[in-house]
Amino acid sequence: MPTEAIDPPGISWRRVSPKYVTVRLAGWALANLVVVSLLCLPLILVVNGWWQSFPLWLAVGIPAVTLVLALWRLLLIPRQVRAIGYAEREDDLLIRRGIFFQRTLVVPYGRMQYVDIGAGPVERGLGLCTLKLHTASAGTNAEIPGLPAAEGARLREQLSARGEARLAGL
Repeated sequence: MPTEAIDPPGISWRRVSPKYVTVRLAGWALANLVVVSLLCLPLILVVNGWWQSFPLWLAVGIPAVTLVLALWRLLLIPRQVRAIGYAEREDDLLIRRGIFFQRTLVVPYGRMQYVDIGAGPVERGLGLCTLKLHTASAGTNAEIPGLPAAEGARLREQLSARGEARLAGL
């Protein structure tokens, strides 16, 4: 249940594209294929008799637990994508994400130094992009992944114009 700190009243959140689930699934599949394959190496060595001192239960258990955790993450990916949202207000941009550990990031337009758009191969194939906001703070991780390319371009121009207007007023 969201609190007012995470979900301010009167805000209408814009969600990212549902196609972003495909991007996340592609990354999930590649990462888990590599990890589970590497963790299965002891099992292969034990079964073939090349590593007899390693316990069979451990050689089976480690990849099995990893696979169960990977499947749990697979089930969470669509919900995590639905939890990503952003809202443009008059003086700042709100970015929201997270299911269990919810986070709302507020980026004042006057603090933005530049706006960056990027797209990996899977994102480009689906017509999506990721918008990154750079501020004076190195610790700021303000990004909106999974935007349709046209919305990303519109948002980049809008945020750049608002940022310049706010900087000029300082």
